[in-house]
Amino acid sequence: MKKLILVRHAKSDWPEETDDFDRPLADKGLEEAMNMSRFMKSNNISIDYLVSSPAVRALNTCKIFNQAYQLNIGTDEKLYNPSENNFHSVIYDLDDSHDSVAFFSHNNGISNFANSISNDIFHFPTCGVAGFEIECNSWAEFEGAQKKLLFFYEPGKI
Repeated sequence: MKKLILVRHAKSDWPEETDDFDRPLADKGLEEAMNMSRFMKSNNISIDYLVSSPAVRALNTCKIFNQAYQLNIGTDEKLYNPSENNFHSVIYDLDDSHDSVAFFSHNNGISNFANSISNDIFHFPTCGVAGFEIECNSWAEFEGAQKKLLFFYEPGKI
């Protein structure tokens, strides 16, 4: 059994003359990420490995989560402006020693991917988190495996 946790980056800022890739987290985003990561850790939501888009706002959200989890962090450019196929590609690259993996990514891709693997309708708010149980022993079996939504958390509702 595998678990996939999808995290949309926390609320970001839009400073003038800053490329989209380099946008930082807003103060509200820093607070959202700290609160969500503490909530997940205190509710015993296990994560073995973190994979983030290399964009500043996603990677900083990931680093804040890692203050609670103390894990290795990987980055993958496919999680920046992702399509559903990008998520599949990152999943198939995962090491099977990781049973519970969190991806830190962006909308609209993360919402579209979550909707493609679940019967629930998702629109991820900033720092929204969805956890799925995947009935497989290897990430290579992801596509054909049964997937079940375990939780969906929104920062304003935890």
